[in-house]
Amino acid sequence: METINPTTGEKIASYAEFSSAEVERILANAQKEFHYWRKASFKERGVKVKKAAEILRKNKDQYARLMAAEMGKPLLQGQAEIEKCAWVCDFYAEQAQGYLLNQSIKTDASKSFVRFEPLGTILAIMPWNFPFWQVFRCAAPTLMAGNTIVLKHASNVCGSALAIEEIFLEAGFPENLFRSILITGKKSGELIKHPLIAAVTLTGSTAAGKEVASLAGSALKKTVLELGGSDPYIILEDADISRAAETCVSSRMTNGGQSCVAAKRFIVVEPVFDVFVEKFVENMKAQRMGPPLEEGTMLGPLARRDLLDQLHAQVCESISQGAQCILGGVIPQGPGAFYLPTVLINVQKEMIAYKEELFGPVASIIRCADEREAIHIANDTVFGLGSAIFSRDVERAQRIAQELQAGCCFINDSVKSDPRLPFGGIKESGYGRELSIFGIQEFVNIKTVYVK
Repeated sequence: METINPTTGEKIASYAEFSSAEVERILANAQKEFHYWRKASFKERGVKVKKAAEILRKNKDQYARLMAAEMGKPLLQGQAEIEKCAWVCDFYAEQAQGYLLNQSIKTDASKSFVRFEPLGTILAIMPWNFPFWQVFRCAAPTLMAGNTIVLKHASNVCGSALAIEEIFLEAGFPENLFRSILITGKKSGELIKHPLIAAVTLTGSTAAGKEVASLAGSALKKTVLELGGSDPYIILEDADISRAAETCVSSRMTNGGQSCVAAKRFIVVEPVFDVFVEKFVENMKAQRMGPPLEEGTMLGPLARRDLLDQLHAQVCESISQGAQCILGGVIPQGPGAFYLPTVLINVQKEMIAYKEELFGPVASIIRCADEREAIHIANDTVFGLGSAIFSRDVERAQRIAQELQAGCCFINDSVKSDPRLPFGGIKESGYGRELSIFGIQEFVNIKTVYVK
C-alpha cells in the first residue's frame, strides 16, 4: 500500500497490509473494550473526547501538512478541517448525554420508556477527500454513544489513519477502543461480514455504497451510507447575482471540487444567465492554483492521477456531446495531478456533465426558462444529497426547497455540514444521517422498556 504525493508524483511512504491474524486480534480486543466502554459514564467519555479536541487544535498545522502531502489539500483548508474536527468532538462531548437520555412514554403500563444502548464495534469505511473530518464526524458521536470503532481508511491516506488512531491514544482512550486497520478495499467485505462487527458506516461512491449495503444486508447489519452527489444550485432572477456567483464558486472549488456535497450543477434562469456566467467565470479565474503548502494556494492537485484522467475524460466527452467549455478543460504541463478551473455551459440532458458527478474543479452551468423548469432539472438526477437556492424572496425560496429531492437545502448560502444539523442524502446519495441528535442515534439499540 503506497502513498503518492499528488503534487510531485513522488512516493511518500509504503505500508504493509495487516494480516488476517492481526485483524482478528484487533476485532477481538475491540469487543473486549466495548464491554468496559459501554458502561463508562458520559462524563468519562466526554473528558477523553474533549482531550482529543485539544490535541487536534494543538497539532493542526502538522495534520494539515500531512493531508497536503497525502491528498493535496491546500494548507489553510486543511487547518480549517482540523478545527472542524475539534468542534464536533466538543459538541458531542457536551450534547451526547442529553441526546441519549431515557424517554418516558405514557401508556397503560405503570412505567414505559425508551432507552438508547450502544451496539458494539462499528466499522467505519472512510474516503480520502476529507481524511480527518469524515472520520471524526463519525467517531465523536459513535464513541460518545458507547461503541468502539475500527477504521478502514482509503489506501492513499494511511498516514492520516494512523495519526487519528494516535490522537485517541494520546487523549487517554484505551488502546483498542479506536483502531485503524490497514487493508485494501478488496478485503473490506470480510470485515463487513465479520461477526464482531455490529454495524457499518461508509462515506464513498454510490457504487461502493451499493456493494457495502449488499454485504451488510446479507448479514442483517445496520448501515449508514453517505454517498455521491451532484448538488443543484438554483439561481433565480431576483437573486443577488454577485453574491450568488461568489458563493457558488466557493462551494464548487472547496477541496478542489472533490467533495460529495460541493455544488456541481448550476441551474440559472434565462433573465440572469449571461450576467451570472460572466461573474462566475471571473470568480473561477481568481482561484489560484499551486502547491498546497504554498501561501495563497486555493486550488491544489487532485488526490490521484487516475482521478485526474477520469475527470478530464468526462469533460472531453461532455464537450463532444455539445457542451461548450468557456474556461479551462486542460491538464497543465508539469508534474502533479493538477486540473485547471473549468466551466462548461450549454449543458443538456443526457450529457455526462448533466447526469454524472464530476469530482474536481469543473462547473456545469445549465440554462432554464423559469422556476418550474429549474425545479425539474434540479430533481432530474439519481442523486439527492444537497441543494441550494439563491433568491431575495426567502419565502419563495423556502417554498421551492420543499420540492427539491435532497437531504438538505440551503438558501442564499453553500451547502455544508454542521454538527448541530443532520447530514445525509436520499436516492443514490445514500441513507441514514450523521451529526446532530439523529447521527448519534443511528448506532444504538432503541430499546423499549415496559413495566406493568
